Amino acid sequence: MLHEYTDLIKELRAKNPHFDALCQKHDNLNDEIDDRDDLNSPELDTLKKEKLRLKDLIYAEILKYKNEK
Repeated sequence: MLHEYTDLIKELRAKNPHFDALCQKHDNLNDEIDDRDDLNSPELDTLKKEKLRLKDLIYAEILKYKNEK
């Protein structure tokens, strides 16, 4: 996830509990999606959309943090 921001993500996760929670939810969804056998289910599509939504939120938080520096 957003590999070009790995160091910044680590820094933000340590400083910001809300950001850490978003990342944890994203990681958990990623694991849940990877563990699924039913690759074409509507539920899986919903999980993937939620994961993308979280990624967008994480990216927005990164940009906000970078602009505040």
